[in-house]
Amino acid sequence: MNAIDPIFSTATRTARLRQMIVGNELEFMMEAHNGLSARIVREAGFKAIWGSGLAISAQYGVRDNNEASWTQVVDTLEFMADASDLPILLDGDTGYGNFNNVRRLVRKLEQRGIAGVCIEDKQFPKTNSFIDGERQPLAEIDEFCGKIKAGKDSQSDDNFSIVARVEALIAGWGMDEALRRAEAYRQAGADAILIHSKLSRPDEILAFAREWAGRGPLVIVPTKYYSTPTDVFRKAGISVVIWANHLIRVAASSMQAVAKEIHDSETLVNVEDRIASVNEIFRLQDADEYSAAEKMYLSGSQAPGAAVVLAASRGTGLEPLTEDRPKVMLPVAGKPLLRWLVDAFKKQSINDITVVGGYQAKAIDTAGIKLVLNEQYAQTGELASLACAADGLHTDTVIAYGDLLFRSYILRDLLESDAPFSVVVDSSLTTESNRSVRDFAYCSAADDRDLFGQKVLLRHVSSKGQEPAAGQAQAPHGRWIGLLNVRGEGRERLQKLLAELRTRDDFNTLDMPALLNALVAAGEEIEVKYVHGHWRGVNDLDDFRRAGDFAHTQTPFAVGGTDAEEAR
Repeated sequence: MNAIDPIFSTATRTARLRQMIVGNELEFMMEAHNGLSARIVREAGFKAIWGSGLAISAQYGVRDNNEASWTQVVDTLEFMADASDLPILLDGDTGYGNFNNVRRLVRKLEQRGIAGVCIEDKQFPKTNSFIDGERQPLAEIDEFCGKIKAGKDSQSDDNFSIVARVEALIAGWGMDEALRRAEAYRQAGADAILIHSKLSRPDEILAFAREWAGRGPLVIVPTKYYSTPTDVFRKAGISVVIWANHLIRVAASSMQAVAKEIHDSETLVNVEDRIASVNEIFRLQDADEYSAAEKMYLSGSQAPGAAVVLAASRGTGLEPLTEDRPKVMLPVAGKPLLRWLVDAFKKQSINDITVVGGYQAKAIDTAGIKLVLNEQYAQTGELASLACAADGLHTDTVIAYGDLLFRSYILRDLLESDAPFSVVVDSSLTTESNRSVRDFAYCSAADDRDLFGQKVLLRHVSSKGQEPAAGQAQAPHGRWIGLLNVRGEGRERLQKLLAELRTRDDFNTLDMPALLNALVAAGEEIEVKYVHGHWRGVNDLDDFRRAGDFAHTQTPFAVGGTDAEEAR
């Protein structure tokens, strides 16, 4: 795609569309059908939007037979124009009536900032060209020329464009009729000719272009002859290519697949990590602008949370794979283990992420994170790494092991806890997964998966498989997975306790379970959030192999790509 000229980007929408139509370079437009898709088209890098009649009708759930009124179409366009600053060329069907309807349409489009309209030489009400197109009657040439003239006389902006769409090839009237009509429309004042074809090959389009011989700008819609190399269009002198209906089609197929999966599995677990997050929808809705305005006009806005990731170790049992990189940079399903964790935090709007590195820290990808170093990583444990970042804890913070993969709801539910301290405990002790994790948790109550709202507190965490503390149950209630959330006043109390632990002679040997146990001993209540699977820890080669399979279930949702593992 051509780079956008700075002068182009500052011109009016109508001027930008006119420049695309009359310029010497092949240009492209992408279909959009509402405000959200218009914003997506802009972010993809396109320079203009095709306001597809088929797509706008489809998003209303009606046929492309003028069943959506022209006022409904114009209202939709207004949302699209608000959501994107790109010029929009409306697929205006036949102009929604006679010359008078076209005059009113042009005035209303200009009022809403629409850059142009394409009208086709069929009779109102129209039917989509690909539905028995050869049986659809065409308008008389003189009548259609009258519509073009009426539209051009009604526009107040000289750059507003009217594109005349020739349907003669679709209707089976032949090349001579198509050329005759196109020339008449050009002389009537059309700014460009859209020549349409239903064939799977571009032969008649290219033949038309040769005969047309550059008399005016030529626009095409290669929906049927989509396999044609784009360079063929350039060589033929085409001005604009319209990708006419692909966003509505991909939306339909994705919605069908996801709806069926949710219906069949009766759970959201298999799809939640494979579709756009709610936060991504918020972003596309420009929620950040509202948040900025909220900070300006409202008081008491809560500061965003933060995360600390402990990633200093090489990884015991993984030495063959970690000669030149730490464990957290091992590739899992196409991206480093650390990136899965960072992406999970960002998905929950946690963007202040500190990673404590040590072994081969230079190999850690620092995109989107702040890296601090534990220079004594080889002689110290997890608490020494945490201490390297403790002074930077200024807001609610999640502390995490760096070798975790988990379904997004686990972090989301942890963050929703109001407790000063909360942890995630996996109660699925009997499963084969995560057998290498030895941080067994003893709690105030076992996991009752049929009841919610029961407050469960952590009593003790056995450090790497040690025996439970005196008075604790012999059978653990689950495994602590390596996530600790610290909120509110808990942050200062954690920093104070960590400072006290640093005075101990054995501080350099202490791990995170030791910190949790010290918090409990100090009288702190640590709330337990139970889960039942849906996560992985990477502690050895077997874990690493399993991690790839688990991560693949987090990839974007595709038809036929469902995952039944741990679905309920």
